[in-house]
Amino acid sequence: MRDPRYDILFEPVQIGPLTAKNRFYQVPHCNGGGYRDPSAAAAMRGSKAEGGWGVIFTEQCEIHHTSEITPFIELRLWEDKDIPMLRRMSETMKEHGALAGIQLAYSGVNGPNLYTREVPLAVSAQPIRTFTNDPLQARALDKSDIRDLRRWFVNAAKRSREAGFDLICLYGAHGFGIFQHFLSRVTNHRTDEYGGSLENRARFAQEVVADIRDAVGDAMGLTMRVSLDETIGDLGFSNAEVRDFVEMNRNLPDLWDLAHGTWEDCSGPSRFKEEAAQEALVRGIRDLTDRPIVGVGRFTSPDVMARMIKSGTLDLIGCARPSIADPFLPKKIEEGRIEDIRECIGCNICITGDMTMSISRCTQNPTFMEEWRKGWHPERMNAKGNSSNVLVVGAGPAGLEASLALANRGYDVALAEAGRVLGGRVARERTLPGLSAWGRVADYRDYQLRQKANVEIYFDSMLDANSILEFGFDHVCLATGATWRRDGVARQHVVPFPTNDALPIFTPDDLMAGRIPAGHVVIYDDDHYYMGGVLAELLVQSGCTATLVTPAAAVSEWTVNTLEQHEIHRRLAEMGVRIELNRGVTAIGADHVETNCVFTDRRQPMPCDAVLLVTSRQENNAVFGDLKSREDAWLDAGIRSVTLIGDANAPGPIAWATYAGHRYARELDGEDIGDALPFRREVTQLDAWKRSDPNA
Repeated sequence: MRDPRYDILFEPVQIGPLTAKNRFYQVPHCNGGGYRDPSAAAAMRGSKAEGGWGVIFTEQCEIHHTSEITPFIELRLWEDKDIPMLRRMSETMKEHGALAGIQLAYSGVNGPNLYTREVPLAVSAQPIRTFTNDPLQARALDKSDIRDLRRWFVNAAKRSREAGFDLICLYGAHGFGIFQHFLSRVTNHRTDEYGGSLENRARFAQEVVADIRDAVGDAMGLTMRVSLDETIGDLGFSNAEVRDFVEMNRNLPDLWDLAHGTWEDCSGPSRFKEEAAQEALVRGIRDLTDRPIVGVGRFTSPDVMARMIKSGTLDLIGCARPSIADPFLPKKIEEGRIEDIRECIGCNICITGDMTMSISRCTQNPTFMEEWRKGWHPERMNAKGNSSNVLVVGAGPAGLEASLALANRGYDVALAEAGRVLGGRVARERTLPGLSAWGRVADYRDYQLRQKANVEIYFDSMLDANSILEFGFDHVCLATGATWRRDGVARQHVVPFPTNDALPIFTPDDLMAGRIPAGHVVIYDDDHYYMGGVLAELLVQSGCTATLVTPAAAVSEWTVNTLEQHEIHRRLAEMGVRIELNRGVTAIGADHVETNCVFTDRRQPMPCDAVLLVTSRQENNAVFGDLKSREDAWLDAGIRSVTLIGDANAPGPIAWATYAGHRYARELDGEDIGDALPFRREVTQLDAWKRSDPNA
């Protein structure tokens, strides 16, 4: 069944003493679970093993209590007590023949130690470099500390072996790992044998690899993750110096794991980074080493993957986000089911789980991190319940996912869409600057639904309560979406503010419908996600001048969690968008908006020709309200339930909508659990404790 063009992707690859069964390599990636939710993380990795990945890694695992990155929640391997948790992970990763890898990390200048209260240790004395600019500094490692650190890596390697892992990744990329801190002159200001020349800066990596080989012998393979370019000029660890380092140490690890400079560079969203965006930085490094190399680039196309191997650019295809969107990507390629792959859209909503210290999500794969918590399998649905059919009203992301998941359970599904296009908000937003990849949310589900004999799609079907009651479906699922408000209500204003009808007022819905203002437009962004910045781009591209006013301290403030806030601000500034931070809008006049300082409330007019309100959304729930008011008629109509889901229930990101649709389909006809928790959670077992002796 496999297309011969992709045979090369399924060739085995030697990694030190071990052999990967194919070239699909799930590089280390975080998931928001870490030490708090190890069973959830283990089941998630296990689904990838079932899906055919040849190599599967954990996220970064902190090796010692003197370097930890609280509040972020990663794995920990501080002592032997951590081994059982990690052994469960390795066992699930190896169930289907994959190699199980663990990424060992010492965060150095990135580790504020807010939990352990240990003094941070770094290559050189510097302020701690974190997302939140924690107000403390790290002291420089002295020679004794370096010897300790080498021993701590050996201890972690031995524990990793006992926990059942095949591979160790030494983390030195994205600016986060101690190996990069030694290699980069940004973080290495030493004047001893560990500083200065590249030969000296490489010494620590050489010593640790030698130490670990002595400790674990041929039982494990060693990989090293290094940044391809810190992209900060001559002072940083440049691509040229990376190549010198690899050539100088060509056989140091058993595999080179190559990733772009910062995490933002490496995992940039599709809005700013194309597939295989790092190819130019990687090309040619393969010739400098006798070891295989793996690289990343949000690979979603098997053709691009095969080209990377055939061209000699890579030996293995590294994936994080694509492996989240579809854990069964390798198996689908192997079985000739390319059209069934849920392609990563590069929205980076998965990364927000780590950044917000919560369980990660995926827009395309609602089962991500719910494999253990809810028992959701990414490819298999639970059995159908005792009813037969469902009417789904609205073909946005929630309605599409609900329809597909219901059909996969075996229900007869009627999907009613008021317009002529499937996708709802996705169909509109995919036309905005940089968001074309987001259309895959609709495209995947559209294709899958059209293959289902038990699904009927009805366009031009604006249904009201009367027509729904006449149809006689067992269940009704309303996924009717939401509409952007034009009265200013959001966070700054909980009631509408004064407006003058003489000044044209637009909403995102207007612009997505093709109604574009002219002249100077003030964008009032009290939403703080991507929409304000995207529409500012659209306005400039359409010939307008734009000023973006936001009460937040940063443009599109929440996008710091999707690793794109810096790039959004840079792009808008380069396009000539005027940016007004920490300012709100208090009124709209005939030819201006009145803005205020969020700190002093000092007000001033801002002349403009139109205003675009990017504030909040109003749920389209009128039909649901009408049906609820006529609940006594449901029985005669044969209706057993009416449910409101997605943005029509509570507007949120697209991932929230697909999750809502999937959850509805999973839980239909389920037993009433009352007040019970609807998911499993990891519960800590308390150690023995006596009030008289807290040390007991």
